[in-house]
Amino acid sequence: MFTIDIQEKIEKLEGDIKKLKLISSSNEIDLSDKITDLENKLKKLTSEACINLSPHEKVSLSRDIKRPTTKNYVSKICSNFIELHGDRLYKDDPSIIGGIGNIDEFSVTIIGHQKGNNVHENIKRNFGMPHPEGYRKALRLMKQAEKFKRPIITFIDTPGAFCGIEAEERGQGEAIAKNLFEMSKLKVPIICFVIGEGGSGGALGIGVGNDICMLEHSVYSVISPEGLSSILFKDPSKSKEASEVMKLTSQDLQELKIIDKIIEEPFKGAQANVEKVSEDIKSFIIERLNHYKELSEAEIITQRYNKFREIGKCL
Repeated sequence: MFTIDIQEKIEKLEGDIKKLKLISSSNEIDLSDKITDLENKLKKLTSEACINLSPHEKVSLSRDIKRPTTKNYVSKICSNFIELHGDRLYKDDPSIIGGIGNIDEFSVTIIGHQKGNNVHENIKRNFGMPHPEGYRKALRLMKQAEKFKRPIITFIDTPGAFCGIEAEERGQGEAIAKNLFEMSKLKVPIICFVIGEGGSGGALGIGVGNDICMLEHSVYSVISPEGLSSILFKDPSKSKEASEVMKLTSQDLQELKIIDKIIEEPFKGAQANVEKVSEDIKSFIIERLNHYKELSEAEIITQRYNKFREIGKCL
């Protein structure tokens, strides 16, 4: 993913800093100047490494099985979280989780795609690919949030909605379309975060928000690079070339005014420091919810509507 040369340099600097700190503390020698100098070099090198990541490398990083999931972020930013289950029509879908919790002074509804951190959990969660009942559960919780005037936070991380025959039989397209329609007119603020993969309608099904944010190394696109390469190049193995033309990185999408905010990640991704990334997510949520406290329901709906009407005007 990262070039071996850059990774070796970063690991050497990290080792040197650790050694100097150990020598300084055990021998009571002031090496703060040298330590600071190495830390600045490390910060510069890791920053350059992250900036120079190719779109294909970002796709790989967004799919890393060690990448933090919705549950990881909820546990860091939210207190008293109670998960709610079922769509009241068919069954519960574990690939989308949702519930009620507190973020500082705010009572919120949180909904997100849920992948696993190992093969067993990924099978249980259907690799984060929801069935129609997942989207219907999400909509049930969003309508409940509107009724009790709770802001909605969503976490997007899916390769796409499940495309099996049984999902189509139960109305996959209708479930996603209804979510888009209903989310566009909800009377409470919605803040969406793309934390890994944001794939196709599966992502959009919980992605209509007043604010749309992406983690720095997440991706957001209408189709996977493998899918596009199959269509465009008639060869699914050319996903690397497809990634280069898709404009799916956070920087591309902010430039196109599709997203509003990029949450920075450490070198090697959010999994390297989930506490810091969670803290930044929480700070942004609190900042925006304080802003929306001053707006009426009509103003919240209008702001969301205008945001999506503006997309594409810069092209």
